[in-house]
Amino acid sequence: MYIIKNKNVNIIIISFFVFVFLNLIENLIHYNIGRHTENDEFIVITNPPYRDWFKITVIMVIFGLLQGFLTYYLNYL
Repeated sequence: MYIIKNKNVNIIIISFFVFVFLNLIENLIHYNIGRHTENDEFIVITNPPYRDWFKITVIMVIFGLLQGFLTYYLNYL
């Protein structure tokens, strides 16, 4: 049933990917809110430059791994 036989590793992996997927959408929205002025009636979604995508991705991976390990650790308290 499991891709990896160790259930603990599956918790970390699933938690990591769910976090990264949901935060990617959230970070894109936050990025565009910060880039546009308050006078705009609607939020215009634009694609960040490569450098900003890189920074966003690195931060998400770090916190995604933290989320995965904390989920694993707190599951056994």
